[in-house]
Amino acid sequence: MTDEKGKLRSRQWYEGNGKSAFMHRSWMKNQGVPEDMFDGRPVIGICNTWSEMTPCNAHLRDLAEKVKFGVYEAGGFPVEFPVLSPSESQTRPTAMLYRNLAAMDVEESIRSYPIDGIVLMAGCDKTTPSLVMGAASCDIPAILVSGGPMLNGVVKGEKVGSGTAVFRWVEELKAGTMSEADFLAAEAGHSRSAGSCMTMGTASTMAAMVEALGLGLLQNAAVPAVDARRRQMAQMAGRRIVDLAREDIRISHILTREAFENAIRVNAAIGGSTNAVLHLIAIARRIGVELTLDDWDSLGRGVPTIVDLMPSGRFLMEDFYYAGGLPAVMRALGEHGLLHRETLTVAGGQVWDQVADAEVWNREVIREWDNPLRAEGGIAVLRGNLAPRGAVLKPSAASPELFQHRGKAVVFSSIEDYHQRINDPELDVDETSILVLQNCGPKGYPGMAEVGNMGLPKKLLAKGIRDMIRISDARMSGTAYGTVVLHVAPEGAEGGPLAFVRTGDWIEVDIDARRLHLDVDEAELKRRAEGFQPQLPPVSSGYQRLYRDHVEQADLGCDFDFAHESRKLTVQRVSH
Repeated sequence: MTDEKGKLRSRQWYEGNGKSAFMHRSWMKNQGVPEDMFDGRPVIGICNTWSEMTPCNAHLRDLAEKVKFGVYEAGGFPVEFPVLSPSESQTRPTAMLYRNLAAMDVEESIRSYPIDGIVLMAGCDKTTPSLVMGAASCDIPAILVSGGPMLNGVVKGEKVGSGTAVFRWVEELKAGTMSEADFLAAEAGHSRSAGSCMTMGTASTMAAMVEALGLGLLQNAAVPAVDARRRQMAQMAGRRIVDLAREDIRISHILTREAFENAIRVNAAIGGSTNAVLHLIAIARRIGVELTLDDWDSLGRGVPTIVDLMPSGRFLMEDFYYAGGLPAVMRALGEHGLLHRETLTVAGGQVWDQVADAEVWNREVIREWDNPLRAEGGIAVLRGNLAPRGAVLKPSAASPELFQHRGKAVVFSSIEDYHQRINDPELDVDETSILVLQNCGPKGYPGMAEVGNMGLPKKLLAKGIRDMIRISDARMSGTAYGTVVLHVAPEGAEGGPLAFVRTGDWIEVDIDARRLHLDVDEAELKRRAEGFQPQLPPVSSGYQRLYRDHVEQADLGCDFDFAHESRKLTVQRVSH
């Protein structure tokens, strides 16, 4: 990245014979760095979320080496550094709690190091948005390399999707239709290679969002993690970032309003995760682009889901890649007037020039426009007295027979309360009931855990019931499915109406009309709100206190209230 005079930013660390320059160069040389690495070539940071505690990202060390090859080939100086790696599968209470912390880590690393451009190495759900958020706050030349999805899961000859199959198996185990031995044996076949979830969960969705935004190379989303072409892509990204740094093509040149509109429509076409709503809003606010919850509803309307992938459909990411991947989907959107063709990409040039000739090789996986998996994809944003600032639902993963429904609430005050009571034979619940979960939002959990897709009561599973309406201020995994209303804003712990729902209250849900109504009069709600005391996590210091005090609500992307102001990337003051 260049300053006002056109000089690469890193030169202000490494150029000259002053004390600071001596120290900066000398200590780098203790790693065997040759003298000519400091000759004015672009310094390229490789920001890596590799971690053995983030299994989806455990292969990123190998990919980073390929990035380095590419940087060297293009005449740059690569330097790799680690950042916080929130692990979706291993972190408690939830990786979402640490997305903003990771974004801060990325931003401050970029600010403090002599970096002219950045390659972001991501994979697991929260690593992708956190890296982009941090880079966006610096407005630096950037390119993201995803780790790629695992190979298809296979259990007893059946193709199974990560996450999605787990939710089904847990229900079957509870219902008594699957043995414990078979349940345990499924683990090996479920996750059988390096990479992230191979369903259209949040990891694959966010990799697709990166590609749709123009921040990753073509096929970034779908190439399997173990495919040689993933390593080739990493090397090509290393070459390309050097050009971006020299040309000073910053992330703000790529992440325009039009690019975000493209990504929202792509999300509808692929049946992407509801988590993308939070992440794209947060990224947009970091870069200064106006993007609202209502944009997700309006831009996604009329866009069919043409990708037949779990959890909405039948196939997996490996199949998606062989079928043509995201370029084929973007071509279809462009041919139907739903793609801004002129948006720029980090590969160079306009997006339409890159996808116009993309082909579909399997019409079962990427379906014809007039034969979609779901006629109406996208994200439904519901509003009403139960969600004044909105709630979201993924229609492609919901049951059509529940799109208009009125039922009695069965309320759980916490996820612990839910686990304690849900399988009680005496619980007053049937298939027409609506399960309501409170105090699981950004402040109340904290971090807004993926617990919104509550498992059904055992006694209903035994009857063959596999879906019912669930409402919460929580999130759900992108690999999950069901008629699940999420991200209710404001959350219960913030004094939102969700806090005042009681068991036995009637709730009306109309997905087509985008309505979420609690059938309790305003006077009664005011009475229930009197003397309200939020159930907040008992923390008085540390990061969780910072998070609780400054996190914004779901409709604003759950970023920190101090993090979305413009902060120009400047050269820091001398250290010695």
